[in-house]
Amino acid sequence: MQDIQPHILVGIDVGGTFTDVFVIDQDTGKASVHKVPSTRGKEADGFFHGLGNGAPDLRAVAAVIHGTTVGTNALLERKGARAGLITTSGFRDILEMRRRDRPTTWGLWGQYEPVIPRSMSRQVEGRILSDGREHVPFDEVGFCAAVDDLIEAGAQSVGVVFINAFANDDHENRARQLLNARWPNAHISISSELLPEIREYERASTTVLNAYLQPPVGDYLATLENRLAENNFGGEFLIVQSNGGLMRAQEAARTPVKTALSGPAAGVYASAYLARGSGFDNIITCDMGGTSFDISLVSDGEAALAAQASVDFGLVIRSPMIEITTIGAGGGSIACVDAGGIIQIGPESAGSVPGPVCYGQGNQRPTVTDANVVLGRINSDSPIGGKLESLDTDAARTAIMDEIGTPLGLDVMQAAEAIIDVANARMAGAIRLVSIERGHDPRSFAAMPFGGGGALHCCALVREINFAGALVPRFPGVVSALGCVIADMRHDFVRTVQEPVSTSDLDQLAVNIAAFEAEGRARLAQSKAQFIDIRTQISLDMLYAGQTHSVIVTLDSALATKLDRNAIKKTFETAYHQAYGQILDAVEPIIVNLRLAVIGERPKFDLSLLAPGDNLTKEDALYGYRSVVFEGKTLNAAIYDRLALPVGAVVSGPAVLEQPDATCWIEPGFLAKVDTIGNLVVTAQTTTGEAP
Repeated sequence: MQDIQPHILVGIDVGGTFTDVFVIDQDTGKASVHKVPSTRGKEADGFFHGLGNGAPDLRAVAAVIHGTTVGTNALLERKGARAGLITTSGFRDILEMRRRDRPTTWGLWGQYEPVIPRSMSRQVEGRILSDGREHVPFDEVGFCAAVDDLIEAGAQSVGVVFINAFANDDHENRARQLLNARWPNAHISISSELLPEIREYERASTTVLNAYLQPPVGDYLATLENRLAENNFGGEFLIVQSNGGLMRAQEAARTPVKTALSGPAAGVYASAYLARGSGFDNIITCDMGGTSFDISLVSDGEAALAAQASVDFGLVIRSPMIEITTIGAGGGSIACVDAGGIIQIGPESAGSVPGPVCYGQGNQRPTVTDANVVLGRINSDSPIGGKLESLDTDAARTAIMDEIGTPLGLDVMQAAEAIIDVANARMAGAIRLVSIERGHDPRSFAAMPFGGGGALHCCALVREINFAGALVPRFPGVVSALGCVIADMRHDFVRTVQEPVSTSDLDQLAVNIAAFEAEGRARLAQSKAQFIDIRTQISLDMLYAGQTHSVIVTLDSALATKLDRNAIKKTFETAYHQAYGQILDAVEPIIVNLRLAVIGERPKFDLSLLAPGDNLTKEDALYGYRSVVFEGKTLNAAIYDRLALPVGAVVSGPAVLEQPDATCWIEPGFLAKVDTIGNLVVTAQTTTGEAP
């Protein structure tokens, strides 16, 4: 067999409708993109279909990096494992009690079923106090009986959550030893290993959700690894985390809860990188796929990280995640008229099966995609993704009339535009949540639409939100897959301190920092990945005595190297003032948690490789005209091959820019200019007809 030196990187993002693939050849610098249908319930089939298109010979592949929605779907659809919980006596109902919140904030009623039913939870004697002292010895005999009972009840995984284990993990360590001797598989989640942090509900929820996801995610990743090996793959298999960093597949199988927002996080990471390459430090990402619309704010070139997130009501995950807001406004989101005569979009989606009405696979209810097809903005003879040869426009028109037009007394084009208007309004409302309502002026941000449908709505979002403009990536339909390829490896650590700044043990804090950094570097060393730099980010969760909510205080390299009480206090006061506009001089600052991230920076490819070729002309890219309906008028829109437009080309609306992975609709009154790396800069025209 011929010896082949691995030189290809492959990023694969499996979405609800399409599986996206981005391939970069490190030897030639050439990039290619591929989009294939996802196979819901058999995501591995879509994974290998896309991989086969992008890299037929796996011997040449140095790394496959995967953004996965398997964990997300398992949580949203409640299709995880039959898991068990063992906790401290008296705390059996911790998952049901939560934070006493409600699904509807202003409602009096609401239902919630934890992923682990009460019948699968057990409690044992043993108690650690909040200061770490043992109050009641650990009942090993009772614990073993609880384990045997859960095995008998058919548990596939188990989570162990003892109260105050963050302060002293002796009982949980012993529980781990006993489990290793009695439990029949590796699906064990220990709270002090996963999240050694104060707040028992968040720690319990994170641990339980990890146990719930271990079997399905672990089985999925094992299937991928086995099939990769069968096809002569000898490179590195990496998984995108919810924080945008990468980890080895073995770690993802052990801590799948960290992959809950894997695919969307990769998209945000890639967007920030692409935007910086085009000179944009402030963007709001707008990822419109088949089932959802995901928004994230990037300020000064960096995506915002949240300490925790809720995937669905009551499913709280305490782990660093890129802040992403999601609504049901994807291309496959179903439009209907409610009892009050109001058009509603989503959250129900047609997904990839049966898909929009125009797919001809049995769906009878119109979607956002159907509306775009009827209005002429999507080319029915050349749909993206290669799933179908053509789209059934007549069927889409019929569905829109039956479900929207006739009930509201609208003709088909009015009804289709109404669907788009409502979808745009929903998207704009979600964008305002992450921008205006958090004190950000959208006039200093650019929208960055991606996904298969985002670029169809870019001009409308600029109008609605008053963005400075929009930046459409070179390959908008596979941005998340591109993010997989360029993401860095990252390992996060946390430990509760819970001490006033004035009396905190800075020597112990320094010891913990050194230990975390050493462990992070050791994990990086286990990877086959090449790093051009390894850096450490250190921060503290801090608040004033008596408060509940903390602020994140980032320590610069000098302060992290030489800890100083006064400097820590001043840094906290600066962060607190930025958040709340004041400081509380008479109240003692408290260090709640130490957080540390070790990041292995992987080599990045030159973005100029994505730029159009030198021999292109705007005239050659124009291949016709098509009728497009906009604001009740039928316009003669120019149709361009987006990828054939040269650098510097300016296209004025109305125009449709088509490419295999996405479509971009340029409204009248807008200009789109191709920048030096192939991105489209979309802006409103001034009175002189030029871009501002």
